[in-house]
Amino acid sequence: MQSVCLIVGASGAIGQSIAKKFSEKGYSLILHYQQNEKAISDLSVELPEKSILQIIQADLSTPSGIEGFCEKLTLPIEVVIFAGGKNLYKLYQDVTNQDMDEMYHLHVKTPWVVTKHLLPSMIQRKSGHIVLISSIWGEVGASCEVIYSSVKGAQDSFVKALAKEVAPSGIQVNGIRPGYIDTKMNNHIHETERDSIQEEIPLGRFGTPEEVAALASFLTSRDASYIQGQLINVNGAWSG
Repeated sequence: MQSVCLIVGASGAIGQSIAKKFSEKGYSLILHYQQNEKAISDLSVELPEKSILQIIQADLSTPSGIEGFCEKLTLPIEVVIFAGGKNLYKLYQDVTNQDMDEMYHLHVKTPWVVTKHLLPSMIQRKSGHIVLISSIWGEVGASCEVIYSSVKGAQDSFVKALAKEVAPSGIQVNGIRPGYIDTKMNNHIHETERDSIQEEIPLGRFGTPEEVAALASFLTSRDASYIQGQLINVNGAWSG
């Protein structure tokens, strides 16, 4: 049986690019999505026949949704990539308790619980890769994105701590911190502000989902066998 890659948040632009990249590498895929069924359907048409083992719809913004999702993960998984979640752009004093709960469950509790569910099998096989798609805001923080920055910072700490614990078992844990990637997640930014940001980026352009997927592919390859517990920025040298 081919190695299995689980992509949490496969309906987003980055998740779709990761799915395409790993199908090219010969992985069998388990694709998760929360709402965008059309994106998953379109992706399924683009991917090679029989490359998708399972498609799982689950709302990971609640404890019951996370637990129900884990119950459907019954196959041995070699690679899990957490590419899901959402942004929250508003003044901190306007953030509701519900906002906080949803962001916590999507970005922090989901990686915690899903990883705990998958680890026994990985430890038994002495093999596995865990990759979290974080954000540069987890490192430097962003105004009007306090909650998003906070949960991404928690992801970064999770990567660094878990990597130390599971390294002796042959499991690699790393993270990717994208900068400004040209996806729908940034649609809330006004065009004039987008232009200003692009001028600030030393490379002079926005990143692409494919560039994030390429790094995820590298981090799970043999060429990256000594990279452990790292958060790698994909930002064109822009620090926000």
